[in-house]
Amino acid sequence: MGKGVELNLFIGPAVPIPAPRVVIDALQKVQVQINGGDTASGFELSFSLSKHSPLQTLFLLTGGGSIPIMRVVIMVSMGARAEVIMDGVMTHHEIRPGSDGGKSTLVVKGKDLTALMDFIELNGIPYPAMSPAIRVLTILAKYAAFGVVPMVIPSVVEDLPIPLERIPTQQGSDLAYVSQLAHEVGYVFYMDPLPVPGTCRAYWGPEIKVGPPQPALNTDMDVFTNVESLSFNFDKEMKEMPVVFIQNQATKIPIPIPIPDITPLNPPLGAVPPLPPKLKILNDTAKLSPLAAVMQGMAYASQHSDAVTGEGSLKVSRYGRVLKARQLVGVRGAGEAFNGLYYVKSVSHTIERGEYTQNFSLARNGLLSTTSRVPA
Repeated sequence: MGKGVELNLFIGPAVPIPAPRVVIDALQKVQVQINGGDTASGFELSFSLSKHSPLQTLFLLTGGGSIPIMRVVIMVSMGARAEVIMDGVMTHHEIRPGSDGGKSTLVVKGKDLTALMDFIELNGIPYPAMSPAIRVLTILAKYAAFGVVPMVIPSVVEDLPIPLERIPTQQGSDLAYVSQLAHEVGYVFYMDPLPVPGTCRAYWGPEIKVGPPQPALNTDMDVFTNVESLSFNFDKEMKEMPVVFIQNQATKIPIPIPIPDITPLNPPLGAVPPLPPKLKILNDTAKLSPLAAVMQGMAYASQHSDAVTGEGSLKVSRYGRVLKARQLVGVRGAGEAFNGLYYVKSVSHTIERGEYTQNFSLARNGLLSTTSRVPA
């Protein structure tokens, strides 16, 4: 793997165990895609496959349906620091024949642990007198055997149904229903691996763009440069201001209210944000309570406020650690307009023998930094 980087692979039904040596020796390439928001993340493992390889048996067991759930945990270590970059399940297998009589390649693809919640549709399950947060905790409790640790933040809009009036029932799979409950209050839902292999955090709450930033990405700084490439784009057309409707109870007339994108959980990372060139009418909010309508408007504004985006790549050995998605990171050397803090929207990992690279995408709401310095 990359210089100073050790790869650890755990595979097994439900509870993963360290992969045998023959599997590690056949491993050619690891790709992991981590997405921000509530988009599912995934992975791809490529193995060298000979006719008599024991991986043929692994393919038959996992791909043939004999073992319905095959879990995969990918962990990288740099010195004393270990990071679990993926905890998921296999979903797809593919064999690519080699050319000119060469070895074939077994490609194993998978998704994060949210895939476990999407196997079975459980329509009609009742949740009497339960708020959305309690419903989510009840659903997530059944996945405790897989090491899933729930982190559920109750919404300021807690709809507590009265059983004599209505009883909420589940529609669709656990993932579809939990995601629906998150969307209704402007939240996100995703699975995030914890440092201990085989454990995972299930987060249901607002998308948080605050916290301690990761070490800065340095570009065009001679010996201090730690990225391979980094480019930025400013497009004010990407910014939208949502307009929600709150219904007047006396007159039944909907009142339009524009929602700004600045909140305590989504502070401005750029000192000069552009004016929104267009308004987005959220028509479905008229039937919601005023607080619920505002929450949905705030979530939409947060997701459509980033006028400055960045794309780049780095070698982990030079950066000195693994860059993580869904966190802040500093940028230096990009010029006054683009220096400062950014939110890491997505990160992809590519690991091969002797090389570990990451591609990443950054975003923030405007130009110029709001802080005079960033952590090095």
